[in-house]
Amino acid sequence: MELSKISPDRQAALERIKEAEKAGRFDAEIENDPEAKELLPDQADYLCKKWKNKLARRLANAIGDRYFLNLIKKDILVIDGVTGEEHLSALEKGAVITCNHFSAFDNYIVFHCIRKYLPRKYLYKVIREGNYTNFKGLYGFLFRHCNTLPLSRNRRTMINFTSAVNTLLKRGESILIYPEQEMWWNYRKPRPFKVGGFKLAQRAGVPVVPTFITMTDDPTRLDENGYPVQRHTLHIMPPIYPSESAEKMKEEAFAACKAKYEEVYGVPLTYTTEETTE
Repeated sequence: MELSKISPDRQAALERIKEAEKAGRFDAEIENDPEAKELLPDQADYLCKKWKNKLARRLANAIGDRYFLNLIKKDILVIDGVTGEEHLSALEKGAVITCNHFSAFDNYIVFHCIRKYLPRKYLYKVIREGNYTNFKGLYGFLFRHCNTLPLSRNRRTMINFTSAVNTLLKRGESILIYPEQEMWWNYRKPRPFKVGGFKLAQRAGVPVVPTFITMTDDPTRLDENGYPVQRHTLHIMPPIYPSESAEKMKEEAFAACKAKYEEVYGVPLTYTTEETTE
């Protein structure tokens, strides 16, 4: 891929990814987002207890679903298929779902492929603080009301977050987390995981269902950034049940994603840094 064909903004993002991988900073923030406004405890109705938030959730999910289904219909968001659907029976009593994070749309790819297996109609998504507090307009409305669970630098807010996640999981909901933390645009390799989401699963006594999205370049079309349109396949791996440590669950989930990456792309997982995946 010749970087000169890609928009300057995306060129810069790819260069930052290259530099971060070389330095072994796999959780580096790549997008030039403004500093996040702090999310205070009274600003997040995690369990949607207020009636106005219930109405907003219904509206936001309807708008969001229509928007993304239209992208799929127009072949802008391309989903070629899904493998491992037999593992989705683990969602029957609630689960933490993990996914690689490379696009603002990857959460919908997961939801679209698993929605018929969700006993409850919603998929909750853990999102970064700035996505919840910084955005205005339609995107801000969707970020705040499409079953999102925002993180926060505020300790009290995070206590509320942890309690709400535990409640949701124990009542049978499924929650999507990004254990890689930051979004790296169109990055295909799995990155080392953070343990936080696995601690949440262990605490609630629910399984982790690792998923991994692979991509191929559409040979005939470029997107609005001058980059080949990406064609996506969602791979669902066997569930990982709570064990003696969240760290072990994390290692098993990463190993499953690493193996899937090597199987699909036909190359060993290596990085341009001396960092290892062990």
